[in-house]
Amino acid sequence: MLLAASCWFYMAFVPIYIVILAGTIVIDYFAGIFIENSAQSKKRFFLIISLVANIGVLAVFKYYNFFIDNINAVSGSVQLPYLKMLLPIGLSFHTFQAMSYTIEVYRGNQKAERHFGIYALYVMFYPQLVAGPIERPQNILHQFHEKQQFNQDDFFIGFKMMLWGMFKKVVIADRLAIYVNQVYAAPGDFNGSMHGIAAVFFAVQIYCDFSGYSSIAIGAARTMGFRLMTNFNTPYQSVTVSEFWTRWHISLSSWFKDYVFYPIAVEKRSWGIWAVVFATIITFLISGLWHGAGWNFIFWGFLTGLFIVAETLLKVKASKIRKSPFKKIPAIIYVFLVFAFTEIFFRAKSIQEGFSIIKKIFLQKWTMPQNTAVFTNFSFVLSVLLIIFLFFAEATFTNKIIENKLGERKGANIVFGIAIVSTILLAGVFQKLSFIYFQF
Repeated sequence: MLLAASCWFYMAFVPIYIVILAGTIVIDYFAGIFIENSAQSKKRFFLIISLVANIGVLAVFKYYNFFIDNINAVSGSVQLPYLKMLLPIGLSFHTFQAMSYTIEVYRGNQKAERHFGIYALYVMFYPQLVAGPIERPQNILHQFHEKQQFNQDDFFIGFKMMLWGMFKKVVIADRLAIYVNQVYAAPGDFNGSMHGIAAVFFAVQIYCDFSGYSSIAIGAARTMGFRLMTNFNTPYQSVTVSEFWTRWHISLSSWFKDYVFYPIAVEKRSWGIWAVVFATIITFLISGLWHGAGWNFIFWGFLTGLFIVAETLLKVKASKIRKSPFKKIPAIIYVFLVFAFTEIFFRAKSIQEGFSIIKKIFLQKWTMPQNTAVFTNFSFVLSVLLIIFLFFAEATFTNKIIENKLGERKGANIVFGIAIVSTILLAGVFQKLSFIYFQF
């Protein structure tokens, strides 16, 4: 039933794309069995088949036009054709989840799944199919073999997770999107102060949008008794950029750490500290390309890697910073501003546009032009207050209330539920804005 529901859910986008997903599922299912049953010399062959199938689908649908665009730019008179097709929704997420399965079987950390339906459900489980968390087989496969009985505590906790996720998405992210989208739609029409505000707003928007989806996905699975991995752990309380990336999109960050960073660092270990530097830069370059087929995403990954490399070379340690409140608070502000700065290239349409925006932010005098009334109305003030509330709530009481069981602190649970639902209905922005990470 779950597999059928997941197929129906996925086919609501472009029905025919289910065939592509089915094809990679079949390949990876048999590849896992062949890897487990084969001699060591043949294991790598079947792993490569699996990886090529998954990366090949990504290359065609997500990166083909990007590569063709760059080839045509330097080829002169010879112009290669573009492919006119929609990107399958959540393609990068479920292909990475599929690859983690065959890699873990190859490494001997996971037994090959013999039940085809359960393996298919591992790839297609609808709560996290289109935007994660990117699960590992060790965490979720065994749960699909277990009989899930209805548990009112799991249902209640999961429902509260979904409410909180919806609050972050509809009330905060989509409200901030009003300003962010207006500025980035015509960046030449706004001055440095407006771009500075938009950069801060986007840093909060993308967090509320993506962590909001993760909360909804994890909560939806929890209502049925399934436990998905935590994907966000209050990243804006981080005191170093390195720590931030252990608390932001944890399922992807840990994926790159295990399957890209560590193999490179171990291979180049004779280089000493420069092995870590090299592995960090390569990992974030690939991470940038994973996020989008554009040079601005690749540069975003490179820039993020440079900040982490700087901390590595300077031996900046989060544990030391946290010991002093005089260092902790400025460090938290610094990490947030670094993230907001790098996200300019994530949100901009090109590297050139990103640099143009940064030039305005740092070189223009910050003023509030009269023609930007959108930044002075009640909705703008409400947005600022919601950001303050978000940071306070997640630092203090949110997780504690969400994890309360049905019989614990009933008053707090009831007040939380009524308050969140009322706020969503009264202050939500219902413009059917898609989740940002659906495009990846």
